[in-house]
Amino acid sequence: MKRRPRVAGMFYPADPASLREMVAGFFARVDRGGDTALGVVSPHAGYVYSGQIAAYAYSSFGSDFDGTFVIIGPSHSGFSTCASAIPWETPLGIAPVDDEFIRYLDLTVDEFSHRDEHSIEVQIPFIQHRFPEAKIAPIMMGEQSLASALHLAEKITVAAEKTGNPIRIVASSDFSHYIPDETAKRQDLYAIEALETLDVEEFFRRIWEEGVSACGYGPIASMVTACRAAGARSGRLVRYGTSAEVSGDYSQVVGYAAIAVI
Repeated sequence: MKRRPRVAGMFYPADPASLREMVAGFFARVDRGGDTALGVVSPHAGYVYSGQIAAYAYSSFGSDFDGTFVIIGPSHSGFSTCASAIPWETPLGIAPVDDEFIRYLDLTVDEFSHRDEHSIEVQIPFIQHRFPEAKIAPIMMGEQSLASALHLAEKITVAAEKTGNPIRIVASSDFSHYIPDETAKRQDLYAIEALETLDVEEFFRRIWEEGVSACGYGPIASMVTACRAAGARSGRLVRYGTSAEVSGDYSQVVGYAAIAVI
């Protein structure tokens, strides 16, 4: 049994050679050295819009990691927080799941709820290309309150301690949705600024103050909190952009950010 790709041919190419070429091209255009990030924020839109920024996010992990990527994606369908325990397939092959980590995570395993959600799926080809020996631990987050985010972070921390295996955490999130470009940049960068000091309470306050329509603020808070427990001390905005850079439409944009937590 495996989780088959649902948005291949829509969010990214279904043809393996085309997908491999596209992702390799994104990484080739990253104009900075790799960091040693413990976690990142990576967008989950169609690759033509956000793939380059996602490559900046994954480059922040460096180029050599064969542990487990914990991928936290928001539920766009309202399902509850749950994990997946079966391998995930993309056009680049099968991404194995870290069964031991999932077991110690102590979350409900619900493959049905993961079936149509794209926020995790679009991250996997980047991992397969750059870190071919890594495993994944997919977590879909429903309730995105601060309390829920902190609770999930604690579960991730405990699972990492029990397995003793190295992990890196990916928070899958876009930022502002369908507002003018200038407004999106102002609101998004204001919220992101709070993550420089890993202050998730302030991040939530700014999200609500400005009405930032980021879809994965809960996964971001969980990732930051778990990384802070693992020794991270700061966050860094690596790259920010909006869909207008591709579409040319500055009246209704979506914001994307690559953020490294180090």
